[in-house]
Amino acid sequence: MNQILDNPFPFSDTNKRYHTFSYAMKKQYGRKIAKIPLNAGFSCPNRDGTKGVGGCAFCSSAGSGDTILQSRQSLQTQYQANLKRARKKWPECLGIAYFQSFSNTYAPLETLKKIYIPFFASDEVCAISIATRTDCFCEETAAWLEEMQAKYHKEVWVEFGLQSIHPQTAKAMNFCHTPEDAKNAIALCQRHHLRSVLHLINGLPGETREMMLKTARFASSLQPGALKIHMLHLLDNSRLGQSWLNKPFSLLGAQEYVSIVCDQLEVIDEHIIIERVTGDGLASDLLAPLWTRKKTQTANDIDKELLRRNSWQGAKRPFPDPKFFSLAL
Repeated sequence: MNQILDNPFPFSDTNKRYHTFSYAMKKQYGRKIAKIPLNAGFSCPNRDGTKGVGGCAFCSSAGSGDTILQSRQSLQTQYQANLKRARKKWPECLGIAYFQSFSNTYAPLETLKKIYIPFFASDEVCAISIATRTDCFCEETAAWLEEMQAKYHKEVWVEFGLQSIHPQTAKAMNFCHTPEDAKNAIALCQRHHLRSVLHLINGLPGETREMMLKTARFASSLQPGALKIHMLHLLDNSRLGQSWLNKPFSLLGAQEYVSIVCDQLEVIDEHIIIERVTGDGLASDLLAPLWTRKKTQTANDIDKELLRRNSWQGAKRPFPDPKFFSLAL
């Protein structure tokens, strides 16, 4: 217990009542760690017709890499430009090479080797983080990443967009992947000693608070290394954004979002790192909700709400048996 701050949550050295990425990385590396976003030019099976076309309805044309500096330049140029930006805020930070745009395992292994080995070998990179789809991650790739992790002594994180476990949402948002895919992808990471991350989106059209809570419970039951919690962003260069412009639908307000995130944190295993509790779209493309531009305020409001409740991450565990979470919801 952090008695000085009167904070009952054990995985914190500040007022945060959840297991922050900053806390976990400082414990592991002894200093600030920044994820340096990169666009390696991958595509996605949900865009090229293999699984679907058009991508997920909320996804931008940049495949979530809208804020990457020098995104059309070489990977090394991108890394240096984005590391420089990070060090303006945290001068002494180390960098994780974060392959963010689209599905970064969606290629033959030989192609992946050419892209990733220079970053494994770089002294300026402390770890590798790879964003991909749950249905784009196979045994061969996982085994090779485990080998590289051991050879270069650099931890590998693999990030997957779960977003929601509800089939009606998956159909409406054109996910073209399933909760079963997520279960298999996380298990594959665990077998090969890779750290996994699941992304969740709150505020997807038609979802209730209980539906969002059920997604959080399911995600926690899989025991990933970390979770990222986002608010739905409507971007001008996305199909969902254009749909909202033509026929607006209701979105979560800031306080409702804060309340839901706190509900979710209470049912998430306290050992799971929470990489983020909100996010932001590129300001020039963001249509709504505009309150998401105030990330710091949202994070502070989550801290205040947990304090008001005298609660913390995992406060309402243990869960029912994981078998409770039927994958045929």
